[in-house]
Amino acid sequence: MTTVYLGIGSNVDRERHIEHAVSLLRSLGEQIKLSTIYQSEAVGFKSEPFYNLVLEMKTALNLQDFSLALREIEFHCGRDSQAKKFEARTIDLDILLFGDAVSDSKPELPRSDIYRYPFVIQPLYELCPELILPNDGRTVRAVWHQAKDLHLLDEVKPWFNP
Repeated sequence: MTTVYLGIGSNVDRERHIEHAVSLLRSLGEQIKLSTIYQSEAVGFKSEPFYNLVLEMKTALNLQDFSLALREIEFHCGRDSQAKKFEARTIDLDILLFGDAVSDSKPELPRSDIYRYPFVIQPLYELCPELILPNDGRTVRAVWHQAKDLHLLDEVKPWFNP
């Protein structure tokens, strides 16, 4: 079993799409844990604010099959197959870490968003502060402490019990 960390985001009917995606993700693995849900402004375009969280799970799938399954879940949740990077979305599922895998090609692992966005590193820090990031050598805690603007995120009160 591989431990996987996923970034989950939505800014269209946020509660419904996140809850639905999490329920579908259960079929891909076990031992699911969720971070706090945060609200953050859209990055790179004007839109409604996003809800973001990180999900931890263990999966028996290989990286390719897991990636394909995530795309199917995104489509099932109403994401357009031609969706652009900087536009509103029903659901966005990004693999942040897939065990110790390192890749510069798609999917990029560890995902560089870990180092750039508070809405990624802060919830990741909640779930695994002592995890050493592959190909980096630092812990998630060290990256979190070095990140900027961490306290600009607003927590969202949970509306469902995963």
